[in-house]
Amino acid sequence: MLNTSDILETIRMIQDECLDIRTITMGISLLDCCAEDMHTVCDRVYEKITRKAEKLVATGQQIETEYGIPIINKRISITPAAMLVSATRGGDPVLLARTLQRAAETTGVNFIGGFSALVHKGFSAGDEALIRAIPQALAETSNLCASVNVGSTKAGINMDAVRLMGEIVRESAELTADQQCFGPAKLVVLCNAPEDNPFMAGAFHGVGEPDCEVHVGVSGPGVVRAAIEKYPDASIDELANIIKRTAFKITRMGQLVGTRASKMLGVPFGIVDLSLAPTPAVGDSVAHILEGMGLSICGMHGTTAALALLNDAVKKGGVMASSSVGGLSGAFIPVSEDAGMIDAANSRVLSIEKLEAMTAVCSVGLDMIVIPGDTPASTISAIIADEAAIGMVNSKTTAVRVIPAIGKKEGEELDFGGLFGKGPVMPVRRESADKFISRGGRIPAPMQSLKN
Repeated sequence: MLNTSDILETIRMIQDECLDIRTITMGISLLDCCAEDMHTVCDRVYEKITRKAEKLVATGQQIETEYGIPIINKRISITPAAMLVSATRGGDPVLLARTLQRAAETTGVNFIGGFSALVHKGFSAGDEALIRAIPQALAETSNLCASVNVGSTKAGINMDAVRLMGEIVRESAELTADQQCFGPAKLVVLCNAPEDNPFMAGAFHGVGEPDCEVHVGVSGPGVVRAAIEKYPDASIDELANIIKRTAFKITRMGQLVGTRASKMLGVPFGIVDLSLAPTPAVGDSVAHILEGMGLSICGMHGTTAALALLNDAVKKGGVMASSSVGGLSGAFIPVSEDAGMIDAANSRVLSIEKLEAMTAVCSVGLDMIVIPGDTPASTISAIIADEAAIGMVNSKTTAVRVIPAIGKKEGEELDFGGLFGKGPVMPVRRESADKFISRGGRIPAPMQSLKN
């Protein structure tokens, strides 16, 4: 039973510390929508999504009213769309993208994720067609997110896909240059992509998931920062326990909301993803948590160690609160979406190289980083390859979401607005990786993949 102090503490977390349910995401399998004709596929996809998610937004709003908990986004994830494209006879994937946009508008959700391909061991029928359609699909839609998984610990890294994705990211930026190069902000390249991730842009509904389910993504960087600041003289192990206790409380709220949403929608409850996902709002920064631990600024020496502590404690606290913790669950470090990261990048303390080191110990990877507009595709591919290698060798999810700022150079800025925030153009290495990237082939899986 909740006592009065628990209720008051939760109210304070929501009002003063930016605690929220970041997303309720409905996962929908579209495998039964396959057909040889793309128009038939699109009709089936639209019918199933609008039927299954008809009450998703209204349910989220009702739960907000019942519990007084802000639910920022209502989203949908679908079966990787490349599987649907594979079943058609040369259908245009952009037609499917337009259908998904129409379904998003009808249901009222913020985003649909799953315009995706899983190519970590090679391309199957439809994969390359979908990937090459991503720039146009993202340019024509506003609520669609895309992702491509190019590596895994079990399979290694598909370097042909890595090379192609560098080109796709750049093309997407060029096609949306008049929209602050927003296309790549909705595109992420992954290694070891989870099948039950409720967060965009990497969400898709894995083939091992049920026909339909609902996931909850909880976020509360401000709550963790406030908890840490109450104990300015705590030791490192005491800080870990403080974070674990705070993560436990936040996750319990997610469990409550997920269970209620599952019952109201009549679909199974999937997972709670407790990820400290920052926003540009004051007091909602992962960087400020690290600085609250004693760093003068995020990006200095010691940042990776502090982030490792934070990520581990969040996972341990979350697992104790729910048997359904999944997705990514940890700390995100998206530069443009985190006020502290933006300040550190503008101060030139936080670099892409330091961010890469941080990704070895956090939940995802190089996220929402704006790079110079003249960055060649091969350099973008090399960044993707480096990040995928960290994920492959360490058996963890890593990702790259970089935005080439077409026509802009280091020191300038892109402003996406809303939760996407704004980001300074960060410098990248100017030396060429073209020869390495152009070799193609596959980086073999590491020894730790042989576990059977």
